[in-house]
Amino acid sequence: MNVKRIAIAVTMIVTIVLGVAAAPLRIAVIMPSATTDLAFSQSMWSALLTVQKEMGGESALVLKYTDNMFKVPDAAAAIRDYAGQGFDLVIAHGSQYGSSVQDVAPDFPETTFAWGTDVNTFGMANVYAYTAAAEQGGYVNGVIAAMLTKSKKVGVTGPIEVGDAKTYIDGFVQGVQSVSKSIAVAKTWTGSFSDVALMTTAAKTHIASGADILTGSSQSVVGSIGAAKDNGKVLWFGTQADQASLSPKLVVASQVYDWTGMLREIIAEHQKGTFGGKTYVLELAGSGLKIAFNPGYALPANVRKAADTAISGIIKGTIKVQP
Repeated sequence: MNVKRIAIAVTMIVTIVLGVAAAPLRIAVIMPSATTDLAFSQSMWSALLTVQKEMGGESALVLKYTDNMFKVPDAAAAIRDYAGQGFDLVIAHGSQYGSSVQDVAPDFPETTFAWGTDVNTFGMANVYAYTAAAEQGGYVNGVIAAMLTKSKKVGVTGPIEVGDAKTYIDGFVQGVQSVSKSIAVAKTWTGSFSDVALMTTAAKTHIASGADILTGSSQSVVGSIGAAKDNGKVLWFGTQADQASLSPKLVVASQVYDWTGMLREIIAEHQKGTFGGKTYVLELAGSGLKIAFNPGYALPANVRKAADTAISGIIKGTIKVQP
């Protein structure tokens, strides 16, 4: 039994025997964008706040974050700094941070590291990996989009063709084609997760080409949503977080990432002395992924029924979506 496991066991015994409050768990998270991005970073920060509240607040769980870490070397420094400060769990919330985790984790064997979206734990006992089966919600959004488009043209604005950004869009295209293969889906990859101007330009190009529905992934999609709002008629489908507040009349539905279940399990395992070695995948089954229908958009009953049928089919396995 190593030193940290002994410390955890002793703390638990003291707490039980003497009624002394245990020291709070400390979690730090490094994110590529703002905690209020209504996308990838906010999905994790919101989940952490939920778990903190469930555990009893700051007296039980201390949270720290460093956001807007677009530069990987800066993120790597933050990861190492938090581990050096003795945080129990360090979350590197970005697929671009994998090599940094791989480099830092061996130096802190009694610290739990988690990173995503990816499935690689690097064979390390103190590293968790996590991802989202984003193609599932993408498929559902695609079904709805195909039933709502009038121009039969849909525009997709993506950052870089990797990770859950790619799988979401792949699933979306499959959903559209399951309804009608005659609907044209045009895709633009900007090459950046953070460049809002590029995303805006890509969205405007799709609109100028006749697209009456847009979707996309990454924190820079605020540019695409802004282009849709400027047009006033183009509908939007979101992913990672509920994006209805960005355009209450034009956002139809959003796929929402819910990391709370994963976080609860990682915390529980850490408290028992297990620090990593597992991969988590969010899915519609188990409610790790959810479809948030915007109550401000009047979705026709037959379209909602088709969406619910798609969700049920994916959960039951009768609908297979390929990432």
